[in-house]
Amino acid sequence: MPDKQEVIFISKDLRINQRIRVKEVRLIGPEGEQMGIVNTQDALQKAEDSGLDLVEVAGQSSPPVCRIMDYSKYKYEQEKKEKEARKHQKTVHLKEIKMKPNIEEHDYQVKLHHMKRFLGRGDKAKLTMTFRGREMSHMNIGKKIMDRVVADLSEAGEVEKGPMMEGRNIMIHFMPRPLVGAKNIKEKENA
Repeated sequence: MPDKQEVIFISKDLRINQRIRVKEVRLIGPEGEQMGIVNTQDALQKAEDSGLDLVEVAGQSSPPVCRIMDYSKYKYEQEKKEKEARKHQKTVHLKEIKMKPNIEEHDYQVKLHHMKRFLGRGDKAKLTMTFRGREMSHMNIGKKIMDRVVADLSEAGEVEKGPMMEGRNIMIHFMPRPLVGAKNIKEKENA
């Protein structure tokens, strides 16, 4: 059983040192130089002599490609790159606004303002028009309101999908216009 100091937690995709169980490997030196196809035991000895690890970087090829490197430093740099990439990602949320066909003007303006704000932030918006009871026989009223919303949001966003009828609901998906969304996000970052 290995000592506690020798236990190394290895990611599932890379094999290092004694876990490489092939006869020969294509070896790359610590400076990136090609060392040719060598016996695995010789490659392990060269890595040990230089105080580094033998890491399998391309296990699918024949013979597998292994590199002599400091595995812990490599792992740390990979985690740092992933963290940096996640930091610069923008998550897009889908915000939903619900309306009914008999909506009053002030309520309409408030919901329209919310949708413009969502689209201005770079999020997607979904408008759901719900029909209840006898409202189903007057769907033309709801469609007029939906057309009005599309026209009012033409500056902030564009229709991505819709209008789609699903049961008693009509839905439209909006996505932000690229220039408006990008401009507002940059303003938000600078503030």
